Amino acid sequence: MKQRARLGWVLYASVLVIATCGLVYELGAGAMATYLLGNSVTQFSLVIGTYLSAMGIGSWLSRYIERNLLARFVEIEVGVALIGGFHAPILFWLFAWSPAFSFVLYGLVALIGVGVGLEIPLLIRILEGRSELRELVARVLFLDYAGALIGSVAFPLLLVPQLGLLRTSLAFGLANAAVALWGTFLFGEEEPPARRAWLTALAATAVLVLSLGLVGAGAFEASVEARLFADPVVFRTVTPYQQLAVTARGGDVRLFLNGALQFSSVDEYRYHEALVHPAMIAHENPQAVLVLGGGDGLAVREVLRYPSVEHVTLVDLDPVVTRIFRERSDLAALNHDSLNDPRVSIVNADAFTWLAEARDTYDVAIVDFPDPNDYGLGKLYTTQFYRLLSSHLAPGGVSVVQATSPMFSPNAYWCVVRTLEHEGFGTRPYHVYVPAFGEWGFILAAPGVVPPTTGSLPPELRFLDRDTLGPMFVFPRDMARRDGPIQRLDNQVLVRLYEQDWRTLVSQ
Repeated sequence: MKQRARLGWVLYASVLVIATCGLVYELGAGAMATYLLGNSVTQFSLVIGTYLSAMGIGSWLSRYIERNLLARFVEIEVGVALIGGFHAPILFWLFAWSPAFSFVLYGLVALIGVGVGLEIPLLIRILEGRSELRELVARVLFLDYAGALIGSVAFPLLLVPQLGLLRTSLAFGLANAAVALWGTFLFGEEEPPARRAWLTALAATAVLVLSLGLVGAGAFEASVEARLFADPVVFRTVTPYQQLAVTARGGDVRLFLNGALQFSSVDEYRYHEALVHPAMIAHENPQAVLVLGGGDGLAVREVLRYPSVEHVTLVDLDPVVTRIFRERSDLAALNHDSLNDPRVSIVNADAFTWLAEARDTYDVAIVDFPDPNDYGLGKLYTTQFYRLLSSHLAPGGVSVVQATSPMFSPNAYWCVVRTLEHEGFGTRPYHVYVPAFGEWGFILAAPGVVPPTTGSLPPELRFLDRDTLGPMFVFPRDMARRDGPIQRLDNQVLVRLYEQDWRTLVSQ
């Protein structure tokens, strides 16, 4: 009787582990798809839909398992442990080496879903007779949902920041395998000795394989990143918000977020001088400056060239980015140690939320967000966001917005222009060639009318001068203004335009 009761509690604990691990696998696959493919809403929606429908298929298939339920449960648990544990390393490797990434991604999610869908009905059937059906179903469903809650909270707040995606996947696969192994030692008279020995060996092998994978995850990740990045990776981490990598070769230092190049130190001065100085010289006496995004401090470096500047507020979502560009000597050298300047205050917060809550106004606002390739970023290009931005500009205030490429993504670029104008901004679009990116676009904006860019440029600039400033505001015919919709929080048309532009470019 004690043996049966103990086995029952083991199986109840298994429900909690299965639910937690399944949710973590699902979130890991969704995060991997988002980091590597972009468009977080689409990727997460497809991953969740695939996983849940596969669980339904697994539950339906469980009706065909009629004998040796404990043995089948352990075998399925081991299968889920191995597939779930190694799904992130497999996907990471495939993205670097094979075009079959998306196909394998959803195939693995489906396999994990089918496995988890098989396990829960099997556990309920195994536990029948150990408690009343009403109590049994209540316990199993409670533990199932509790495990999902544990996984959903732990994944972004603890697991990914501390372990990274690859180690998180392997660690939870190891937990699945450990549950299977633990259960085999409690079977006793429940299973014949030969079958019990087979199940024990199977689960132990899975534990060993996953343990070795966990130990070697660091070296494996480094080898794959060497394939993904042309230059040696000198720093890499996964934060709750993104994958971050810094590469260096010779004098060229590059920052990548989710695999996308953010800057090359060889030519970033072109981008940041073009971003910052037209807005700064359009204001007669810029004293208080707001920088949204730009946690690398390179835009702040350009702002601090003006003696009139008394205070700079930098708002960037990810504290890891601002910390490494403040503390690492090689990275702080790029921004001239601007993030340690006493005139600079750093706020790590979502810019949309921060603008809604803050009360200060600024002479110049520099908006330097990543391109709107998903809905989370798209909200930072909406009418609602620009309405908030306008409320934080002092009388005579000027803003500038990074707005993607008018050459490669013209429909998205001019959508941003139209959206600003819809909120009462006067605009002066302009563009500049940055070798690392190609032709890139910005928008000078101010409530009403944009002041002329007649102020004095700092003398030590490497790219921008009076002769180069004027032509930046002239658009050739292939980048000319286009009509179309505006970007609102409830339509996110900009994200679709951006995707369509780049898809058209790739297909040409």
